[in-house]
Amino acid sequence: MLTRKQYELLLFIHERQGDGGVSPSFDEMKDALGLKSKSGIHRLISALEERGFIRRLPHRARAIEVLRIPEVAGRGRQTAEPKPRFQPNVIQGGFAPSLQGRTPPGGTETIPLPMLGRIAAGTPIEALRADAASVEVPVSLLGHGEHYALEVAGDSMIEAGILDGDTVLIQRCDTADNGTIVVALVDENEVTLKRLRRKGATIALEPANPKYETRIFGPDKVRVQGKLVGLLRRY
Repeated sequence: MLTRKQYELLLFIHERQGDGGVSPSFDEMKDALGLKSKSGIHRLISALEERGFIRRLPHRARAIEVLRIPEVAGRGRQTAEPKPRFQPNVIQGGFAPSLQGRTPPGGTETIPLPMLGRIAAGTPIEALRADAASVEVPVSLLGHGEHYALEVAGDSMIEAGILDGDTVLIQRCDTADNGTIVVALVDENEVTLKRLRRKGATIALEPANPKYETRIFGPDKVRVQGKLVGLLRRY
């Protein structure tokens, strides 16, 4: 799953390499996508690498190898289906209004939680959406309050026991203690799953994988949307 900007950057790199055999510079990427700073390009590049679309080759300038592109890219830029604008307030009340659920043959009481899409355990991606499916969750994994579920994309939380493809169970809240794994809304349009650290007036979103860097934000750049309370995994 790629955001619009991630897809546009991937296609731009692919086309430029096809034209001249050389990857574009960060400045060229920034101008092509209409971004104000190269830090945004760095974030998009990291996201594409994490999801297996590109590979950065060490010790070489502009050394980016495109490993794959979405099928739609092969039919041209205009064929990509437009994504709806992300609405950060999709986390609505009433997700789990009651812990009165269903009891399957095994005897474990369950309730349906809305599955709101995918969330990056890496760099942020657009994740939450209102037209959610649902997943049956044992009541014993949940506490008080409202809950929802997300599918994990990426490996930056593996040392916390969270793997690509896992389903995380999130309790809705707008604050969390230091060290808590949270769903964080970044710059009002992207979400990510990270460990929250506060120091003075700054907020750090910390991965649990040494391959990824901790990212530091001002207090007005990050809003907590929920905290991790459980996890489901299929084998």
